[in-house]
Amino acid sequence: MPLHGGKLAAKALKQAGVEVVFTLSGGHIMPLYDGCIDEGIKIVDVRHEQAAVHAADAWARCNPGKIGVAAITAGPGVTDGVTGIANAWRANSPILVFGGQGPFENLRRGSLQEMDHLGVVRPITKYCDAIYQTKRIPEYIELAIRHAVSGIPGPAFLEIPMDIFMGSVDEKDVVIPKIRTEPPRLSPDQDEVRRALELLRQARRPMLMAGTSVKWSKASADMNRFIAETHIPTYTNGMGRGSVPWDSPEFLNRSRRDALKNLDLIILAGTLLDFRMRFGQTIPTDAKIIQLDMDATLIGQNRQADVPLVGNLACSFRALSEELKSQSMRLDFSAWRDELRAIEDAEEKKVEASLSSDEVPIDPQRMCREVRDWLDTLEAPIVIGDGGDIVATAAKIIPVKTEGAWMDPGPLGTLGVGMPFALAAKLAHPTRPVVIVYGDGSFGFNGMEYDTAVRFGLPIVGIVGNDGAWGQMMRPQGAIYGWDRLEAVILNRTRYDKVVEALGGHGEYVTRPEELRPALERAYASGKPALVNVEIRQDREYSGGIYV
Repeated sequence: MPLHGGKLAAKALKQAGVEVVFTLSGGHIMPLYDGCIDEGIKIVDVRHEQAAVHAADAWARCNPGKIGVAAITAGPGVTDGVTGIANAWRANSPILVFGGQGPFENLRRGSLQEMDHLGVVRPITKYCDAIYQTKRIPEYIELAIRHAVSGIPGPAFLEIPMDIFMGSVDEKDVVIPKIRTEPPRLSPDQDEVRRALELLRQARRPMLMAGTSVKWSKASADMNRFIAETHIPTYTNGMGRGSVPWDSPEFLNRSRRDALKNLDLIILAGTLLDFRMRFGQTIPTDAKIIQLDMDATLIGQNRQADVPLVGNLACSFRALSEELKSQSMRLDFSAWRDELRAIEDAEEKKVEASLSSDEVPIDPQRMCREVRDWLDTLEAPIVIGDGGDIVATAAKIIPVKTEGAWMDPGPLGTLGVGMPFALAAKLAHPTRPVVIVYGDGSFGFNGMEYDTAVRFGLPIVGIVGNDGAWGQMMRPQGAIYGWDRLEAVILNRTRYDKVVEALGGHGEYVTRPEELRPALERAYASGKPALVNVEIRQDREYSGGIYV
């Protein structure tokens, strides 16, 4: 029986456990749609290729152990998707992106939308290649997925020319390989485990920073067991947020600066010493570093580690706990933890006034407190941050109560992930509330994806903190160059809620703090994709922070 390339690709995706493909319609990739129909793989078509790739990224984040898949057409389809690929690259999300291409028989003759896609995406993928034989499509899919999930995960890209995708081969001439979407779990060197515990035994003021590789290693259970055994103060960043229960005695989130200033040892669990840690400069020069990560190439970046534990982080934490037990070693850092907890409590009191402010326009912290209190009434909500200032504020006020309950762009800082991430989250977890906290600037990137949410019946609630500005850029520009020389940072206080209503969703407009909670409740009760547009105060106080 003859099968075209799209059917072969879909069979391979089915073997890999793929449930949904995110796409924007294009002639070069249509065979894949036909194959997915046969295999029962859902096709979700969006309004911009960037959104398709962002959604694939979020699908992988929502389903550890599975791979996100996007299909985008040739030329501008691929270039539109590049930002999504780059974001997944920096966030270590295992995704597979199919890119169309003109017919192989017309290669380099100037077909419609022909260009060197591989040259564009090679620096931001773990694997990229083109397929020039129809019968080898499943083989290449297995190879691409293997690269995407191995070691530090990331994106893979496969280009399939139009005639190869449409070409047919006899089914008996094709092998659909077994496809693993989870790599083998590697354990660290046991001597390094012993060295790590010896350093920890000598420490008096240690801390643990849990980051993105905790998620991809599925390490939270073993990590939390180790944290509970040692009472080590623990902070999270990146996709590590939510990996430590918010009510754990060891979890802290407002005293990190004080902990970093005074520590004598830090355990970096899947946390890179990048701009978020000032490239290692936040750690005292005489402090010891124990670094856990999935790939040796990430150990020692920007600052040498005293002890490297390379391997799956769940295996590394399990090895530490087992070695503690075998040596009958007891480590108890609860006194240091309690010092930091007192600092946390004092910081909480400092912001109480802002959290309860009746100011108009609304104080951003009051907005986030109202959102927090409303979220507390919902069952296991997933919150997505898409913006600058408002997301930084929300991250301090809205607790992440479960693993995977918070998503943001990651270290690339890409705006526009809100609705694409939400689409994937709602499809992956249809019974859980999905909420987006937007800046008014970021809404403009992929706000049209509300149309996608309406078409697919996905009741997602977005909240826009609308200050009529690119606030994170406005303040340094004004402080450095003068407030009378502002350019490219002022926006209108646009009625984004009306935009969503026009797309078939539910809109709410809020100008006073007491109006916000009822508006949130109405938006959620509407059962539609909804947007609550909140007019907040435009802050001009500059703290001196600037991107590095």
